[in-house]
Amino acid sequence: MGFDGDLVADVVVVGFGAAGASAALEAAAEGAQVLALERFNGGGASALSGGIIYAGGGTSVQHEAGVLDSPEAMFAYLEREVGDVVAPETLRRFVDESPALIDWLRGHGVPFEASLCPYKTSYPNDDYYLYYSGSEISGAFRDIPAAQRGHRVKGRGTSGKKLTGPLTASALRNGVRLETMTTATSLIIDDSGTVTGVECRTLRDAPGHVRARYRRLAAIGAKPGIYYPPLRKAMDKILARLDRAYGKTIRVTARRGVILTAGGFIANRAMVAEHAPKYHGGLPLGSSADDGSGIRLAQSVGADTDRLGRVSAWRFLLPPSSFTGALLVDAKGARVIDETRYGAAVGQALVEQHDGKGWLLADEELMRTAIGQIGKQAAWFQRAQFEAMRRTASRGRTLEAAATKAGIDPDGLRATVEEHNAAITDGTPDPVGKPDEFTRTVGAGPFWLLDVGIKPSLINPCPMLTLGGAVVDEDTGAVKTTAGTAIPGLYAAGRTALGICSDSYVSGLSLADCVFSGRRAGKFASIDRVSAEPVA
Repeated sequence: MGFDGDLVADVVVVGFGAAGASAALEAAAEGAQVLALERFNGGGASALSGGIIYAGGGTSVQHEAGVLDSPEAMFAYLEREVGDVVAPETLRRFVDESPALIDWLRGHGVPFEASLCPYKTSYPNDDYYLYYSGSEISGAFRDIPAAQRGHRVKGRGTSGKKLTGPLTASALRNGVRLETMTTATSLIIDDSGTVTGVECRTLRDAPGHVRARYRRLAAIGAKPGIYYPPLRKAMDKILARLDRAYGKTIRVTARRGVILTAGGFIANRAMVAEHAPKYHGGLPLGSSADDGSGIRLAQSVGADTDRLGRVSAWRFLLPPSSFTGALLVDAKGARVIDETRYGAAVGQALVEQHDGKGWLLADEELMRTAIGQIGKQAAWFQRAQFEAMRRTASRGRTLEAAATKAGIDPDGLRATVEEHNAAITDGTPDPVGKPDEFTRTVGAGPFWLLDVGIKPSLINPCPMLTLGGAVVDEDTGAVKTTAGTAIPGLYAAGRTALGICSDSYVSGLSLADCVFSGRRAGKFASIDRVSAEPVA
């Protein structure tokens, strides 16, 4: 079989979201000739995201906002939050480099703003760009000095494109060559087992009208397609037909290294069913390219993987901020978790321990406060989700009546409320560890039970993304085999690789890790194989 239009570069990057762009920029800064291969239009899941970067320890944005933070406090929080997914030295390096990471992004045109959000929320509206994006002020972490570390990239709505757009523009200015509409299908290895390139399907030489149509359909299937999966499925079918009709196979040679930054596998329902079968009722958060292709490419040459069963399921209870005083209960009427915890911790508790079923209990006074807050505190999509929950809530003049309508054990709910109220009256700790300033007595009815269960929903979905990936050397980003040795010429970053957030996720930690791990891989992949020792 012959190949047409072969390409050559020092470093080849597969996938061009935040991790891919960061890898390309760093490799170019090291003097390498860089070629990036992107299946669709670029940006990946990062462009579809909320654009949050988790950073702290005294960033320039924190200083501008008057936020006091230290590397020690950030490290202590993350050490407890993410567990042992990476070595302590790697986590320490991530923390210590955090202020410089924000400055690096700013240097490439990514905009930030030092406007503090004054209330607890899952995602701030367009008035605020620095907030508590994790569980820093929740009960489980109250012994650690808290600071706002959620650096939202400045931009209206969900601002992921305000991250990936400037990074892409900077990469192109710095000499990175970007081939869109190009899908990596296999890795090329030589007789020594070194990865020397990538085989691809590409539309690079297709007629202009075909490429324009492909770009247009890919854009429709991206963000609109997240919220209406049948639309994405229809777009993907047309894109596949265009590839069959106009695509061709080429070989791309990498003189120094290949970096896999092709995202996770939340769009591959078979892989999700295999590795994380409980997480079937959520909304796949990502693009169609988050199909595990990068992970599978690594596996095809002997890569080890880890934490493939870890999925982040986001069930946000806030805004409105008054819902910190509500009670999250399961079908037995029992409390689920401290209601101030970050949405991924809430989602994990619901899926892993409560069959995906949960309701938020609010009395009449609390519900009236929440209705008054939602318009001021929420982004448009959060207002829509709140309204959907409000309209479908189970209501009753008594706890028992509301519980019966919702399908909750009324005796269990009554016992939970009595235990909760008694703790406040007696001055004893909240039964699930919620801080005292967020607790409030459940008062008089009517009572509301808002369904926050994990199930398919067009209006109030539970977004999910995969966290595990290929095991990499934490010093270099080189992909490792099951025997623990580095695969020569192969690197990985972002959600294709095991990283900082691969066990526990809070807002901004994945994007921050994409930049951190992408830059690491770009730096070491750019080392000349001839003039330098192989990466160990």
